[in-house]
Amino acid sequence: MTPKPMARPGGRSARVQASVHAAVRELVGEVGRDALTVPMVATRAGVTPSTIYRRWGDLQELLSDVAVERLRPETEPADLGSLRADLDAWAEQFLDEMASPPGRAYIRDALLGDPDGTNAGQCSAYAAEQIDAVLARAVQRGEPVPETELLIDRVVAPIMYRILFRPGRLDAAYARELVTNAVYALETEAGARPAPAAAPRRSKKPDS
Repeated sequence: MTPKPMARPGGRSARVQASVHAAVRELVGEVGRDALTVPMVATRAGVTPSTIYRRWGDLQELLSDVAVERLRPETEPADLGSLRADLDAWAEQFLDEMASPPGRAYIRDALLGDPDGTNAGQCSAYAAEQIDAVLARAVQRGEPVPETELLIDRVVAPIMYRILFRPGRLDAAYARELVTNAVYALETEAGARPAPAAAPRRSKKPDS
């Protein structure tokens, strides 16, 4: 079952989270991640260190929370008129963002400060939500669509494995190849051949 997105906090809690997250991003840019401390973040955010410890536990869990928020997609997947084109564009953008230096750093922080797997599940939910949006549009067009989990297994999982354990082939051609493999499974069942890959698209990387 796909994890549901976490609700964003409201009121004072939201203001504290926003100020602390902003302080972390600013200080990482100024002094570097290794020099960061909870008192430094607290001073910049205008809160007490105890507020941070009470809410996040320690610095690593705070960095993990910031990373998960930075990995949250800001826009809907591009609508290019067909399932194959949409999946190609989304997979290329996902790979480009996750494999970028900021993306790798966010992935590392998200996992290191995640003892119970909640943040990993949230990052997985982000990808599933984006895929669901692509598939919903395809259904409205009358196109046959694969299951979301099939695309997670055949597109998202290989990309993340290579980023974490076997860097290489992390380019647009690899993303399109993974989409081809996923779509082929669907189209083989329907007795059709997979559509040709769309042209590579450039995408914006996460902010450092």
